Amino acid sequence: MRTLFIGDLHLSADRLDITQAFTHFLDTQLDDADALYILGDLFEVWVGDDIALPFALELAKKLKQVSQKLPVYFIHGNRDFMLGKQFARAAGMQILPEVTCLNLYGVETVILHGDSLCTLDKAYQRFRKLRSFALARWLYGCLSRKTRQGIANKIRNKSKSSNQQKSYTIMDVEPNAVEALFVQTHTQQMIHGHTHRPAIHQLDNGCKRIVVGDWYEQGSVLSVSAEGISLESLPFEPTT
Repeated sequence: MRTLFIGDLHLSADRLDITQAFTHFLDTQLDDADALYILGDLFEVWVGDDIALPFALELAKKLKQVSQKLPVYFIHGNRDFMLGKQFARAAGMQILPEVTCLNLYGVETVILHGDSLCTLDKAYQRFRKLRSFALARWLYGCLSRKTRQGIANKIRNKSKSSNQQKSYTIMDVEPNAVEALFVQTHTQQMIHGHTHRPAIHQLDNGCKRIVVGDWYEQGSVLSVSAEGISLESLPFEPTT
């Protein structure tokens, strides 16, 4: 048996090839899985459960079917932090705290989306602090659907533009933040996404930091079992 971790799918109505690849993964890759963890940014943008697009609602039905066979866990990402209990129930997903600790086959492990570790990106961290307030999320949810969609599109476009101007270092995790989280959680292993730089890092302190990949050009799945750890790429099937 194994536990699977994915993240940064960035599903959207204009990238149905990713949705198709994810659906194929759910249909074919979970027979020997103990659990599935989705580490944020399942969707490219999420402005409220009440505005879920048809493709997202169909995906919720598929995830619900999966959840009847094995537990499905979800941690919010920076793109879908507004995903709420309504959609989670429809998808059979259990929403976890943004930093969650678990024992993976005898190894104490901390899992998270990963954006909180990019502390050199000061502008983003200011935004992240603001949207972490429940009042801010509530006020945003009170806006009209059209207004929320407009704000989300502006944030998405601004993020793409600003990221092109940021250095590789600023966009990656900060080593001191990684070390601090290990100390805080008393863990030996960390699994996260967000940076879109899949790798297994063996750190000087003896700990291991594992990064799941994005799904822009191919699928990326982290498989953890009692026998070991592997990062697997899943080529997209040709669309019909």
